[in-house]
Amino acid sequence: VLCWQPNAGTTINSQILKEVSKCVESINGVKEGGWKNTFCFYKPMLKEQANASEFPQHFLGASLQEQPDKFYMALSKKRLIVEAESSMQTIMENLQSYIIKFALNCEGFQYRLGDFRVRVGKVVPMNSENLRGIVMEMEYLPISSWKTSHLIMSGFFEILKETLGKKSLPGHFVHAEPNFSEFGLSDQYTSRHTVVQYASILAQLSTRAQ
Repeated sequence: VLCWQPNAGTTINSQILKEVSKCVESINGVKEGGWKNTFCFYKPMLKEQANASEFPQHFLGASLQEQPDKFYMALSKKRLIVEAESSMQTIMENLQSYIIKFALNCEGFQYRLGDFRVRVGKVVPMNSENLRGIVMEMEYLPISSWKTSHLIMSGFFEILKETLGKKSLPGHFVHAEPNFSEFGLSDQYTSRHTVVQYASILAQLSTRAQ
């Protein structure tokens, strides 16, 4: 998962998103349809302030399009990622244990380039069009080993960067690679790996917005 880093003194706008999508199409990317992931930042609803230390202060909840029956909870400070049934959101709401502080959607279009799947989308608050960021997901479909596919995707990303470089856009994509082993994740890539990457990216976007 990659995040757009604007140049100093510039802002992110929808034109940049259009140009990135055009670049993917220019290297024979075939549009397969739309995609959307939803991320909610939760905070505890404390009955008594004295109990604050017993609960995580906040965590990221994630709903991914490719896993509609699952709900993921990422506690970055604890280096913990938990997979639950999608009903967990309703359970938390009924128990009044946690409340959504704010929510973001990552949505856009999905492309197929041979053995690669690329998703390009905007990061916007739920029920708003206020652009907060641009993200790109890249996946090498034949191999699920992170270490092996990562080398192949690095070469593919260089091609993409070269294509984007011709557009002279005010910024570039960056990839902050998490240490998956810290979260207890194996080399075999799963949706939990994706959520860990988004947790890092969205934390950066939140800091930048402040």
